[in-house]
Amino acid sequence: MSTIAVGGINRTALFYQSVIGKKVIMAVTGFILSGFVLGHMIGNLQVFAGPEKFNAYAAFLQGLGPMLWVARIALLAAVGLHIAMAVQLTLLKLDARPQAYVKKSALVSTYAARTMIWSGPIVAAFLIYHLLHLTTGHAHPDFKPGDVYANFITGFKNPAVALFYMVANILLAFHLYHGVWSMFQSLGVSHPRYTPILKRLAQLYGIVIGLGNVAMPMAVLTGILTL
Repeated sequence: MSTIAVGGINRTALFYQSVIGKKVIMAVTGFILSGFVLGHMIGNLQVFAGPEKFNAYAAFLQGLGPMLWVARIALLAAVGLHIAMAVQLTLLKLDARPQAYVKKSALVSTYAARTMIWSGPIVAAFLIYHLLHLTTGHAHPDFKPGDVYANFITGFKNPAVALFYMVANILLAFHLYHGVWSMFQSLGVSHPRYTPILKRLAQLYGIVIGLGNVAMPMAVLTGILTL
């Protein structure tokens, strides 16, 4: 192996091991996942256009074949890296201050930031359930392969399931608000003139994702969406 190659590997390893490197990796993977969440929500909102439109959208995704699996693997890798960096940064923070503050002030913190450590694992658990519920059908007793619209409606007719989705997506909205805002900071996108605007954009993004994803199970529960 050449000296240049070894040097490149060493620099990559040092970057990965550094706090800045971990924050950058978390920011980049967060950007990828945030984009997916937005695209996924926009696609799912087609359920309001009726069964033909929604099933056609699902068929289009399935028709991507190998490309769909490449996207899924990339997303899984991004999720894995994002979680790993979050855990490692949390452990580094605890190691740096093993003794808790006598009095912890939350004046400069937001609710989203203070609950980040809890919303992350809950959202991860929700994503696993979501896949088992509406993708594979293992957690859906009335699952009908090929009829995505019917699976969507019958799945959310269960109030407990619909409530779980709504709570999880509200937590996701908080997580995204703080996550997107932190992403800008980690990537060095910070300026006294633009910082307030970026913070508002992150807040708006979280609100849009929360409202969009909550609207769908709510529409089923209230009878707006039916079979």
